[in-house]
Amino acid sequence: MVRNKFTWLVYMIVGLAVVGVVVQLFTNTASFLSNLVWMLAIGAAISAAIYFIFLRKRAPSHETRKYKQAVKQSKMKYKNTNNNPSVASKRPQPIQMKRKLNKRASHLRVIDGNKSKRKDRASF
Repeated sequence: MVRNKFTWLVYMIVGLAVVGVVVQLFTNTASFLSNLVWMLAIGAAISAAIYFIFLRKRAPSHETRKYKQAVKQSKMKYKNTNNNPSVASKRPQPIQMKRKLNKRASHLRVIDGNKSKRKDRASF
């Protein structure tokens, strides 16, 4: 019941605001348009200030940098692949050794398990 009263109150306020805007538009058009332009200019200035102060200087996240690095590696790896196999089969090309330009440490590592202590599966 309270929600229904609140809804009607909101409808009345919005209706009065619409009536006020329409009356000001027809009675004092120049003042209404200048106020509208000022409101838009102030809103744009506030939005630009928030963007330049808070949002623009954010550094990309750690995951974004990793993703961009992976994309760059993938592009370097598959740069010279040939999409048309029929053309590749017509021209014999000499086999070339691929060499890595940058040898980086892998981000993966081997975890030694207890292989010597593993039970015989046949005894189960």
